[in-house]
Formats: sequence, structure tokens, C-alpha cells
Amino acid sequence: MIKLAISEPSEKQKMFLRARAKHVGYGGARGGGKSWAVRTKAKLLALNYPGIRMLIVRRTYPELINNHVRILKSELKSIAKYNDKDKILIFGNGSTINFTYCAKDKDLDRLQGLEFDVIFLDEATQLSEYQMQSITACMRGVNAFPKRIYYTCNPGGQGHGYIKRIFIDRKFREGENPEEYEFIQALVTDNTALMASQPDYIRQLDALPPKLRAAWRDGAWDVFQGQFFEEFVDNPKSYEERVGTHVIAPFTPPKRWKRFRSFDWGFAKPFSVGWWVMDEDGILYRILELYGCTDTPNEGVRWMPDKVFEEIHRIEQEHPYLKGQRIEGVADPAIWDASTGKSIADTAAEHKVYFTPGDHTRIPGWMQVHYRLAFDEHGIPMMYVFSTCKAFIRTMPLLVYSDTRPEDLDTSMEDHVADEVRYLCMSNPLPPRETEKHIRRQYDPLDLDKDDFGDGRDKYTFYRL
Repeated sequence: MIKLAISEPSEKQKMFLRARAKHVGYGGARGGGKSWAVRTKAKLLALNYPGIRMLIVRRTYPELINNHVRILKSELKSIAKYNDKDKILIFGNGSTINFTYCAKDKDLDRLQGLEFDVIFLDEATQLSEYQMQSITACMRGVNAFPKRIYYTCNPGGQGHGYIKRIFIDRKFREGENPEEYEFIQALVTDNTALMASQPDYIRQLDALPPKLRAAWRDGAWDVFQGQFFEEFVDNPKSYEERVGTHVIAPFTPPKRWKRFRSFDWGFAKPFSVGWWVMDEDGILYRILELYGCTDTPNEGVRWMPDKVFEEIHRIEQEHPYLKGQRIEGVADPAIWDASTGKSIADTAAEHKVYFTPGDHTRIPGWMQVHYRLAFDEHGIPMMYVFSTCKAFIRTMPLLVYSDTRPEDLDTSMEDHVADEVRYLCMSNPLPPRETEKHIRRQYDPLDLDKDDFGDGRDKYTFYRL
């Protein structure tokens, strides 16, 4: 019998090693010992279940090599052999640990036709929901081995929303059994080995900017670094108590308030329609929406244009918020493209749904959305969302910044609501809200006026931003 020596796990790592659920989530903060837990669990399964097939996944190849392959090769050099060509560790008892990375969807092609008993998605939130579901579909086989998927994760990344839904919020969809999901929250303070070897690590986390500190040190899932609309606050309140939030309970808007409709076309991807009102102070309220998405996020219902605009017209004729009201429509100018025949805008007009072309300039458009979401000194934003507008509330907080274009968002994500919101905001532009900030003065050596306090205190200049 082969005996494997492992270091003493923390209490949370012990919970992970003993977990028996089909889907096991582990982590929530930096320094929780996630990669160690993955490697240790894989080694124990390999030795206890001869012939078991396992897969370890990271987003990039360098992460895969540095966090798992090199370490496992060293630890198992007398127990398992590594095949570099196929990226697989083969144990003497027939058990295997395969390794792969998934930086892009096309990387999934390497898994076609493969079957695994146990899959580890290390740093799962760095993968998209589509990638995670595609990889986990490889967990199958007609044998008695355990069938499990282990997810290690921190808040943030493109898969944040999916991991938060199944493990933190536990909002399950049809076909998902709540009893099969278990989450083990591990913070840096749970990692006794790290605390002993690097006692200053927690101080490094304490020194991070607030949002990054909340995610990496405290494991907070409501905010995360890289979040594009970090201003958005989903804390439902009534209209009368609307300070400090963007989400409010529905109310019947006065007929005197202007009505708007914003639209982003989609077929294979979702289409998005938002209906809005604007009060006397110029504050926008998203009062209704129609979002053409299946139960799978970012998958369109594939409605033809006639059906989309027939439904929009029906809603506007029947809904008490809109019935009999004049509605100004704004849409992506791409719907006026008639290069392949009748344009989508022409089809809309046939159903008495009219639009003007929106300004689709991206960076200024996103800044207008930021201006609308910003709170004034009294905690009042220039945009509210009815709590019934589920697509807005679900998708907007999950959008992240582009890796390649500063100030833009990642267009590979579910950004269809955000796009039509941007068109509306650009058609009703706001100046930036003025806030007074203190900025430390950078002294010039020739500045004879420096330090005229006479006591060495730093001088500050006031800037209006």
C-alpha cells in the first residue's frame, strides 16, 4: 500500500477534503489555501480509487503549470509519471489526473469526447458560465467512482455571477438540485500555515483599496475589483425611502412625466427593451423591460423582428404605465442597416414602434451611465430601477472592464441591457456631478511659495472635478 504524507490541513481545508456533495465550492478570499486543497484532494482520490479519471482546470497555461503541474510532479515523482505531451499524470494503479486550461471558448475543443469522474475548476470565477458548464458536462461515466465537481473561487471575474448564484445566493434553476451544492467559505485567517509563515500577509490585504479588500480579505461577493458599474446599489426601498439605493418598489408614474423606450437588437443573443419615465428633476426611472433571453444567460430567444415589435406594440397599448402615452424611442443605429433588405427599424415602424438613432459612442456613453448612477451628497442618484426589472438588476452588476480597452467594458459578457441604457443616457446627457476633492500638491523646486504655513505642513490645492 502506498502511503502519502500531507501537511496538516486547516479546519476549512478538512471540510473541503471531507465534502461529499456533487458540487463543492471552496474559498471566497485570498490566502484560503485553495490550490493546496485541490492538489491534496486529487492525490487522495487517485490513491483511494484505482482507475479514477480526474481533470484540473485553470484559466491560463502558465497558471496551470505553476500552481499544479510542477508541484504535483515533484510531490508524486515516485508514485506517478507525467506525460508532457498529453498533460496527464498517470499513477501505478491506473488513476489519472489530466490538466487543461481555458482562456477562450475555443480551448474547450480539447475536451470533446472526454469523460472524467471528478473535475476541479481552480479559480472558477475566472472562467465564464458557458465555459464552466461545458467543462462540467464532461463529468460522466458508468462506474462506481465518485462523480463530483470542485470549484475554488474568489469574488470577481467573468464567472462571478454564476458562482454567486449557485453557492452564495443559492438561487437554483430548473434541473439544479439544492441538496447537491455545498459551499465552504475560507478566509485568509483560516489558513494557519500561511499565518505562521507570512504573518504580514493579512496586513498587505488590509492595505488594499476598499473594494479589493472587501473581496480578497473578507470574501465579500456583492462588490469586486474590476466591476464596471461599481456605483450600483441593489438595496430595494420604496420611492419615499429611496436614499442610497438604485432599486425601488414599483409605483404608478404620473402621466405628466415623459416616457422613453430604449432598444438593443439581438437574435442569437438577447434583445433588450427598457421603458423609462423622467421626472421634473431629470431623474430617470426604469419602469418596465422586455428581455429576450432563454433560461441560459446571454442566449437569445431567436424571435424574428416582427414578433419582437408586435410584442412591444402590444405592451405599449395595454400596460397602464404606457397606455395612451407618447413614447420617445432610441435604439442602436445599426438597426437602420438595410444592406440585406428591409431594415429592422423599418420593421419596427410597420408595427408603430418608432425610434431615433442613438449615439453609440462607447466611452462617453458609459460616462453618462456613470453620471446617472452617481449619488449626490444626499444619496440621490439620477437613475432608479423598479425592482421588477430583473434583467437590469441581474446583468448590470456583473459587467467588468475590458482587458484590452481602458474605460470600456468587456463586450464578451451579457451587456445588452447596458447598451440600451447607454443609448438612452446619451440622448439625455448630464454634466458630471461636481464633487470637491483634496489633491496633494506636487511642489516645484522653483516654487518660492512652498511651505508658507511655516510649520512643515503639507499644502493642498482644491480642484473641482
